[in-house]
Amino acid sequence: MFVSSVFKAASLRKVSLALVAALLSFSSASVLAADPVKVGFVYVGPIGDHGWTYRHDVGRLAIEAEFGDKVETTFVESVSEGADAERVIRKLASDGHDLIFTTSFGYMNPTNKVAKAFPDVKFEHATGYKRADNVSTYSARFYEGRAVLGTMAGMMTKSNVIGYIGSFPIPEVVRGINAFTIAMRKVNPEAEVRVVWVNSWYDPGKESDAAKTLIDQGADIITQHTDSPAPLQAAQERGVMGFGQASDMSAFAPEAQLTSIIDDWNEYYVERTRAVMDGNWESQDVWDGIDSGMVAFAEYGANVPDDVKAAADAIKEGIVDGSFHPFQGPIKNQAGEEVVAEGAVLGDDVLLGMDYYVEGVQGALPK
Repeated sequence: MFVSSVFKAASLRKVSLALVAALLSFSSASVLAADPVKVGFVYVGPIGDHGWTYRHDVGRLAIEAEFGDKVETTFVESVSEGADAERVIRKLASDGHDLIFTTSFGYMNPTNKVAKAFPDVKFEHATGYKRADNVSTYSARFYEGRAVLGTMAGMMTKSNVIGYIGSFPIPEVVRGINAFTIAMRKVNPEAEVRVVWVNSWYDPGKESDAAKTLIDQGADIITQHTDSPAPLQAAQERGVMGFGQASDMSAFAPEAQLTSIIDDWNEYYVERTRAVMDGNWESQDVWDGIDSGMVAFAEYGANVPDDVKAAADAIKEGIVDGSFHPFQGPIKNQAGEEVVAEGAVLGDDVLLGMDYYVEGVQGALPK
C-alpha cells in the first residue's frame, strides 16, 4: 500500500508539473503573440516645425489610431544628417524595432549601412533612391503641387517677381523650383523666380531673413521648400502673399496664405505597418502624387480670386487624368536652350537627377 501510494503521488506530481509546464508554455505563447509591432521614426526637425516633420508625425499617429495596442511607436526628433543619424537608427534597430522610417534625404546612406547589420528589421527611407531587400524608398511628387502654386502665383503677382526659399540644392528641391517656374510662365511669361538658399531644412531665423530679402528685391509672393511658417509670417508682416509648405500654415498667417501643399503620409504609413504585421512586407519604391492623395492642398485663402481657383483646380484635374504634366515641352533651360521638345515629357529618370534651372529662374544654381 505504501509503495502504491508513493507511485500515485509521484504520478500526480508529474501530471501537475506537466500541466504547469503546459500552462506556462501557453502563457508565454500568448504573451509573444500579443507583443506589439514596434515602429520607429527618425525626424530631421522638431515635431513642432508645423511643416515636414509635423506631417510625418501625423502619419505616425495615424498608425496608432489604426492599430491601437497592436503597435508601439517611437520617434527621435531633430536628428542631424550624417553620423548622428546612423547612431540613432542603429539604436532603434538594436532596441527591437520591427519597422523604421527615416524621413530625410540625408539619412539615405546611414539607413542602408544600418540595414546591412540588421537584416530582419524593415527600413523605409523617405526621398532616397538606394534600396535593399530590407530597405524601401518612398516619396511624393511634390513637383505636381508646385505646378499648381506656380499657376496661382503667375496669375496673382503684380510685380512679376516671385521669391522662392530653397533648403538644399538637391534634385527634389530644384525639380520643385522648375515645376513652379514652368507653370508660372505659362500663364505669365513676364514673371521671374528669385531663389535664396538657406542650406537648412528648418531654421526659422534664416527662413524669415530670406523672405525679407526677397521682398526687398521686389517679390510680392513668397514660396518655400523649408519647414517652418516663418517665411509666411514674414510675408504677412510685409503685406505680401505666400504659400505654406508641407502642412496648412494658415493659422500662422491667415491673411497671407493663398494655399499650401500638404504632405499626407497617413495611408502609406498605415499600409506599410500592416504589411509588416501580416508578414508580406517587401522592398519597393513608391513615388505618388495628387492622384493618390499623398500630395494634397489646404483650402484657398480669402484673397484668391475665383478665376485663379478655377485655373488651379484645372491643373490638379489635368494631372490626375493625365492631360497635363508639369514637365511637358517645350521647355528651355536657363540659357534659353530647348531641353524638352514640344509635346515631349521628361521621364522620371531625368526628373530624379534634375540639376539645372529652367528659363525664368534668376541666379546661378549652387553646386
